[in-house]
Amino acid sequence: MSLQGDVEKKVQKAREASRRLVSLNSGTKNRALLLMAERLKTEAGSIKEENRKDMEAAESKGLSKAMMDRLLLNDQRIQAMAAGLREVAALPDPVGEVMRMWKRPNNLQIGKVRVPIGVIGIIYESRPNVTADAASLCLKAGNAVVLRGGSEAIRSNAAIAKILAESAGDAGVPDGAIQFIDVPDREAVMHLLKMDRYIDLIIPRGGAGLIRTVCENSAIPVIKHDKGVCHTYVDRYADFDMAEKICINAKCQRPGVCNAMETLLVHEEIAGSFLPRLGKRLFKAGVEIRGCPKTRALIPGCKEAEEQDWYTEYNDLILSVRVVSSLEQAVEHITKYGSQHSEAIVTSDYAGARRFLTEVDAAAVYVNASTRFTDGYEFGLGAEIGISTNRLHARGPMGLEELTTYKFIIYGDGQIRE
Repeated sequence: MSLQGDVEKKVQKAREASRRLVSLNSGTKNRALLLMAERLKTEAGSIKEENRKDMEAAESKGLSKAMMDRLLLNDQRIQAMAAGLREVAALPDPVGEVMRMWKRPNNLQIGKVRVPIGVIGIIYESRPNVTADAASLCLKAGNAVVLRGGSEAIRSNAAIAKILAESAGDAGVPDGAIQFIDVPDREAVMHLLKMDRYIDLIIPRGGAGLIRTVCENSAIPVIKHDKGVCHTYVDRYADFDMAEKICINAKCQRPGVCNAMETLLVHEEIAGSFLPRLGKRLFKAGVEIRGCPKTRALIPGCKEAEEQDWYTEYNDLILSVRVVSSLEQAVEHITKYGSQHSEAIVTSDYAGARRFLTEVDAAAVYVNASTRFTDGYEFGLGAEIGISTNRLHARGPMGLEELTTYKFIIYGDGQIRE
């Protein structure tokens, strides 16, 4: 069978399964998730063996330490995957929720009910745990899923997907609900992106190159997570202790994630007092600072920020810093250079905070808090498939509800339209 035919066969099976998943009850889905978690633990040895082969291949290709760390699976990480599956099982099932019900003057009763999207394609890189995360969330939301992980983790992903699919089947989930494209050839992704007859939604998870490739080639709607160029604006009315604590957390607590601060904006009226003390803390934490001319005059040892720096998601202990003349200039900077992910203001001025909340266009906008909270669990939404910077269908942390859509149901007693 050709590569295209092989991919299409799996996608067709997922479509067939999706029609039966619609009516699958919560108990069956939860039993499947718990069995999947248990099997991951009992099969940890075989998963680690396949992961060892991926690690050896990655090392021979000279992958970076960061990439190697993302790829690694050990007992602790496999236990974490299993725990994630159990957590999804404990979440409320969104399918079937009556979002609204109303009656028309002609006595037609109309309801808006939450239903699965159908078939979701997940294209991702590096981290094998995404295989379990994506499969569990899609299943709980009643969707069939087609998984295509990166070539660097092909053996690990295939082993995990096989265990998940077999466990789900043993628990009563329709055959084909969890599909894995086990071909490392990039052409498989190109075929997958053209199968809009069977797939309803594509969600890419990975670097800017992957996101761009998917968006440029997909015939299927895409919910994407663009880069996370997140800003914190320290206003002239900010409490210095609070601002310092928030900035250090936003940059240093976990610099390699999408909701870490990449650019700091500081009002010129307080820059002379605030930036030197913050600069010392940042340097002590190992942060490289790249600043505008005013910033460099206030922080000895600060490097010059180039135009490209303002657009850059470093995912590292590097921070761009700019002194601005007003809240308006801060908003203008965020509008030009931001990625509509997460933005924060530190201020005690209520009017300024309200303006920032209103005028800044992002999935999450904060007042007096770190951008590091943009996360499904931190928002109280449970597990997530990723952070969407789209405007349509889903925005921000994508949990179970965001993996559903809705339909209208209408009850009548013989009404006809005149």
